[in-house]
Amino acid sequence: MWQLALVIGGARSGKSRIAEKLARLRGMPLIYVATAEARDTEMAERIARHRADRGAGWTTIEAPLDLAGALAAMPAGEAVLVDCATLWLSNHLLAGHDLDAEADRLMAALAAAAGPATVVTNETGWGIVPDNALARTFRDAQGRLNQRLAAQADLVLGVMAGLPFALKGTLPRGLP
Repeated sequence: MWQLALVIGGARSGKSRIAEKLARLRGMPLIYVATAEARDTEMAERIARHRADRGAGWTTIEAPLDLAGALAAMPAGEAVLVDCATLWLSNHLLAGHDLDAEADRLMAALAAAAGPATVVTNETGWGIVPDNALARTFRDAQGRLNQRLAAQADLVLGVMAGLPFALKGTLPRGLP
C-alpha cells in the first residue's frame, strides 16, 4: 500500500472522483482537506457539488493556505485526501507568498504525515505558453510542485476522460 498517492489530470478529467475511490480503498476513516475558497457564486456552487458528490463518511477540513499545518494535525489511522494542490498554490500566489518556501513546507508535511495521503493536482503544462507573467509564474510553479509531488509519491495516477492510468506504481484493484 502507498503512503503518498498523487492523482494528476486536466480540468474535469475525473481526478477527484478517482482520488476519492483511491482513498476509500485504504479502509480507514476519511478526511477531506479542501483548499478551494468560495470567492464567487460559481465557485461556491462547485464546492457544494463536490461535497454532495463525495457523499457521507468524510470529515472535511478547510485549509486554503495552511495545508502543511492541517496535514501535521491529522491523526494516525485515517486516510487523508487533499483536493487540490493547484488551488492551494493559486491561493498562495494570489496572497503574494513565497511559492518555493510554501512548497517546501508542504513536502515536509507530506513526508511526516501520520497516515496515508492522496493529493489531487492539475496538469497545467500541456497547453500553450500563457501570454502574461502571472500565468507563466503559476504554470511554472505548478509544474515544479507536480514534479516534486510525483518524485515523493509511492503511487502516481494520471486521469484522462475519467479513466485512471498508472504513471508510477501499479493501478490498485477496485478502480475503474
